[in-house]
Amino acid sequence: MTDIPIQNIPTYTRKDFASDQTVRWCPGCGDYAIIAGVQKTLPGLGIPKENIVFISGIGCSSRFPYYMNTYGIHSIHGRAPTLATGLKIARPELSVWVVTGDGDGLSIGGNHLLHACRRNIDLNILLFNNRIYGLTKGQYSPTSLPGTKTKSSPMGSIEPAFNPVAVALGAEATFIARTMDTLTRHLEATLKDAAEHKGTSFVEIFQNCVIFNNGTWEHVANKSTQDDNALFLEHGQPMIFGKDKDKGLRLNGLRLEVVQLGDGVTEADLLVHDETNDHLAYLLTQMDYPDYPVPFGVIYRVPKPPYEQQLMAQVQEARVKKPSADLRSLYQADYTWTIEAEAEPEVTIVDTAETMAISGLDEAYIDEMSEQLGELPPEMSSKIDPMADITQAPIAVLHQGRTPITVMPETSVAQAINMMHEAGIGALLVVDPSNHLDGIFTESDVLMKIAMKVTDLDNRTVSEFMTPNPDTLPAHISIAHALHLMSIHHYRHIPIVNENGTVSGIISFRDVVRYIETYFDRE
Repeated sequence: MTDIPIQNIPTYTRKDFASDQTVRWCPGCGDYAIIAGVQKTLPGLGIPKENIVFISGIGCSSRFPYYMNTYGIHSIHGRAPTLATGLKIARPELSVWVVTGDGDGLSIGGNHLLHACRRNIDLNILLFNNRIYGLTKGQYSPTSLPGTKTKSSPMGSIEPAFNPVAVALGAEATFIARTMDTLTRHLEATLKDAAEHKGTSFVEIFQNCVIFNNGTWEHVANKSTQDDNALFLEHGQPMIFGKDKDKGLRLNGLRLEVVQLGDGVTEADLLVHDETNDHLAYLLTQMDYPDYPVPFGVIYRVPKPPYEQQLMAQVQEARVKKPSADLRSLYQADYTWTIEAEAEPEVTIVDTAETMAISGLDEAYIDEMSEQLGELPPEMSSKIDPMADITQAPIAVLHQGRTPITVMPETSVAQAINMMHEAGIGALLVVDPSNHLDGIFTESDVLMKIAMKVTDLDNRTVSEFMTPNPDTLPAHISIAHALHLMSIHHYRHIPIVNENGTVSGIISFRDVVRYIETYFDRE
């Protein structure tokens, strides 16, 4: 984790890792015990303070970096694993710790947590689990038990609870452990194991919220019941628990079962814990109280190359293959390029009916316009493509000074439809008293929003059914640009506005077709 010689690393105490900030958690909060355990563990790791970083998200646990005399980042909700990943890749020598909670890490941060575990980045992830949202004042969290009554579930949560260690195992973390805020020595030993592991270390820490979920871990925290309800795992040792060490776990088929020692059942019949066995780890993560004791300790640990180690190996390999490559020069290069001129492509006549079909018109309209246009004259095949002209001609030529028909927002639907029918048009522009565009009312609005749905057309206004703030174009834009806009958005009408934003015209797809037809006649 560090390239500093061991003899040059200062000798630290717990006080060296405590910042000058006043710790502000609720009196009795389990976070006090956790931070004390972390501060007592770090001196024994042989890592300089300046090489240690704590990164948190949002929540009570996420105040952690303020109280540590190390580098730290108080990041955004659920994204601590993301920032930690970037930092570890940029500075692989650092010891990076992620501090998160059951809400921060498993709700909004679930995706980031999963991928940090999957990649096996050398991070130490500490997930404080108090089965509640504490900072936001007592809403149920992803780990809250079904039936939990909170401010956001007053009749009791109906969701199954997330199992953090099972989630980490499913995401293929290479170190998975569980401990508890009140298990002082066990907590410190587990943190040390996690820090020494190369790869993603995931540690679930049972933590009590005295304000909003007090006593949620009472069955394993209470000294009078702890021995019978907790199983402390040791690699290579049989799974024995109970106040008198008279209970154990054995495998019955594919299931774990709790057995009482005696009456023919001996330690030899019990399962022996194997941290490297992923099948056994799965069974342990599925053990739920009160049917089983709660497992504490290292559930799963396997050696695999960390992500950043493999990534740096790829970087070195790339440097060997291309020693002259300079990424910095590439980033700082001018943002320019050269396009070599090519020969003009051969132009062919485009079938107008086909063009209309591509633009999204309905078949009846295509048939109607095809009859009006007729077939293209054979002699046109040797002339310039008429479609090329629309890339230069402005849309102003389409309406040729025609004044658009406008209505006020309070105009009745009945009156607007009658105006469209009498004028033979498919759209009205809705304007305010200053002739600024408010919206567009089209035949599509009539068909999709009004027909067969609204009966009282006299007392309903166009403002209720118009398309507000429609796309507009200035008059100098090319016909081709307008046609492209119509195609991608399935528009049939586009208002034209002047530099003051007031309405000066409107074009329709019919206008485009008529222009092309006129072009044919002109040729």
